[in-house]
Amino acid sequence: MTTPLLHPGHCVVRAIREQDLDALMTMASQVGGGMTTLKPDLAMLGKRVEIACASFAGQIAAEQRDYLFVMEDTRDGRLVGVCAIKGAVGLDEPFYNYRIGTLVHSSAELNIFSRMDTLYLSNDLTGSAELCSLFLHPDYRTGSNGKLLSKSRFLFIAQFPHLFPARLIAEMRGFQRADGTSPFWDHLGQHFFRMDFDRADDLSSLGKKSFIAELMPRHPLYVAYLPAVAQEVIGMVHVDTAPARRLLEQEGLHYEGYVDIFDAGPVLQARISELRAIRESTLAIVDATEPPDTDRAILVANTTMHDFRVIAAQSLNRHEHIALSALDRQLLACEPGDPVRTMSLNSSRK
Repeated sequence: MTTPLLHPGHCVVRAIREQDLDALMTMASQVGGGMTTLKPDLAMLGKRVEIACASFAGQIAAEQRDYLFVMEDTRDGRLVGVCAIKGAVGLDEPFYNYRIGTLVHSSAELNIFSRMDTLYLSNDLTGSAELCSLFLHPDYRTGSNGKLLSKSRFLFIAQFPHLFPARLIAEMRGFQRADGTSPFWDHLGQHFFRMDFDRADDLSSLGKKSFIAELMPRHPLYVAYLPAVAQEVIGMVHVDTAPARRLLEQEGLHYEGYVDIFDAGPVLQARISELRAIRESTLAIVDATEPPDTDRAILVANTTMHDFRVIAAQSLNRHEHIALSALDRQLLACEPGDPVRTMSLNSSRK
């Protein structure tokens, strides 16, 4: 049975807690292949939740942090979504991508000039913060639920920009056929790794990435040597990932020619200083008055790192104040007079 659209007053995106592990495991088992940061491995997820709790508590170095958020349906306490921000990638284990480059071949004698797209094995994005692990239960993929879940992370970055490096990236799950196979993997990666896509994906998710450097060629690979079916999917996203890509592009991320080495999914990136949340979000003081009658939805976050929370509310900022209902204040764990960070739910960028 399909769950009704969540009313803004019934859902909250919040920092994960230790007791959320079983529910996180349930969600991870529903994700499917291609998302290396959210595998249904209880030991791995347990360690990740432990690191996330220490991250929100400020107990580990900023670059080692892994901020894991969950969306809770407060009507029954059910967890229906998850998303995360990693403080930095590639510092403890290698972080690989293909960079799409160009090689030029020319002969003045024959009057021939050609440009060839190439794939370079790259560690260029090492040290970037990463948006990852976005998953929303299929029953809840309606209305503004996806926007709230994905965009909540940008308010966290805007509230605590000093915790993050200059660049933010997001690896998008690449194109897969209906049976879960990857054309790019079938015609490139499989020849070097001699294993199926899911096995390589699992090894990567467990941090066993040395095999990538050991088995992948270091010289450029000519894209033209690949079959057309593999060339066509370079930079394409999984059908279920297309909405997530659009949301990230609305917030300021863009594609600059880096793709995943397994499925050729695009890597989006942005300078954190240029994100919409940095430019447009503002602080406001909470009022206990009744919210105005408006159909304009805004994102509202508290300013507490250890218990960070974000909701979508029907309200307006007025003279650096915002009126929130008693229920909204309860969801945000804030009181009248407390500061909150706000931003419009919808971006003007299409």
